[in-house]
Amino acid sequence: MYITIADFIREWNREATLTQKVLDGLTDVSLQQKVYPEGRTLGRIAWHLTTNIPEYLAHFGLKVDEVKHTEEVPPSAKEIADTFKDLSSAATIAIEEQWTDESLKEMQTAFGREESNAQILMGLIKHIVHHRGQLTILMRQAGIKPFGVYGPPKEDWIHLGVENPPF
Repeated sequence: MYITIADFIREWNREATLTQKVLDGLTDVSLQQKVYPEGRTLGRIAWHLTTNIPEYLAHFGLKVDEVKHTEEVPPSAKEIADTFKDLSSAATIAIEEQWTDESLKEMQTAFGREESNAQILMGLIKHIVHHRGQLTILMRQAGIKPFGVYGPPKEDWIHLGVENPPF
């Protein structure tokens, strides 16, 4: 749980950096990858986790410029990655300027339950982590080596002295 805005910002910046590296690994072609025929594309998921940042924060009272035309996934992986970078930075600024450490204790209704603003911010990070995991699976299916978020991808185990990873 976050006690201070600085606590949140530290974790947000770490997770945003990891997410940025995943997004930077996407290709325009990979944006069309689906798990199953009726499923969302990798591009749709990447665009959702990106554009949801200001939507989520605005829902809980923060003033953040929202993205227009979120229903249209850009055809460019670079545009998605660049937009994420801009929005994650804007989120940091909005939270630092509009909430205080005391604001983190305030309660709001979030998705049908009472949560503190600290819990709400943790929910934003968890949402991004959830979708980032989906992206890494779809990247693998699209033939792209994913960035090793909390550990190396299988191709990089050799650099750790492990020729045959235990999975």
